[in-house]
Amino acid sequence: MKRRRPSSGSAIVELVVLAPMLLLLMLGLIQAAAAGNFAIAISNAARAGVQYGAQNHVTAFDTAGMQTAATNDANIAGVSAVATSFCQCQDLTASTCGLAGACSSNHQSLYVRVVVTGTMPSVVDYSALPAALQTVTVAQTAVMRVTQ
Repeated sequence: MKRRRPSSGSAIVELVVLAPMLLLLMLGLIQAAAAGNFAIAISNAARAGVQYGAQNHVTAFDTAGMQTAATNDANIAGVSAVATSFCQCQDLTASTCGLAGACSSNHQSLYVRVVVTGTMPSVVDYSALPAALQTVTVAQTAVMRVTQ
């Protein structure tokens, strides 16, 4: 009994059916990789901002400097940063910075927080996509204790 060899016509039909699905899969992977890279850049920017602020007590209250350090590190248009500083007692309760006797243990720590937010457009500019899928918004927060 002889085996029949599939005709080349059926291979072309299979390629025509599978090619769009493979293309969509590839575009999805590219979009996911770009979003992951964007999230890493935003996270690094938040870390750069808190590292600037955590140097000493002067830079801890320089919110503009922390925000500039964060946005400069990101080097991406449309990225914004919000920096704050706060104090906490040793038992992790919030306290007013610099207020004598604010903590029962007399040990108060100063912290800085930077929140960086950025919006990344979709890799594929396809207007038929829902608005929620046309952009990816990423927000990262970094907190660090100020060096005493």
